[in-house]
Amino acid sequence: MTISEVSEKYELSADTLRYYERIGLIPRVQRKANGVRNYSQEDCQLIEFIKCMRSAGMPVDSLVHYFALLRQGEETIEQRRQMLVNQQEVLLKKRQELDETLKRLEYKISWYDKENRDSN
Repeated sequence: MTISEVSEKYELSADTLRYYERIGLIPRVQRKANGVRNYSQEDCQLIEFIKCMRSAGMPVDSLVHYFALLRQGEETIEQRRQMLVNQQEVLLKKRQELDETLKRLEYKISWYDKENRDSN
């Protein structure tokens, strides 16, 4: 796939994809004879994982560290697992905060709805 196809598929800018390659999140992408990047299925799987982790709130520098550990092999499995567990905890906390915010909004909306009914 070309950079524009990958960009469209994963809703990431071409600049972001080049940046991910430059900082080592994804390995150097193979190029066609004309110099155009040719993303493999494996590249796309990495991009999909990166996008998921970024959506989960994982900072880019943590992802760089994660992939550095990945390249070191099996002896880093527990470290990588722990990074994912830590991010899961961050997400769970954020979900709890969002749930509390939603409850507060629902209460306030119902209060306004009640006030509106009472005034009619």
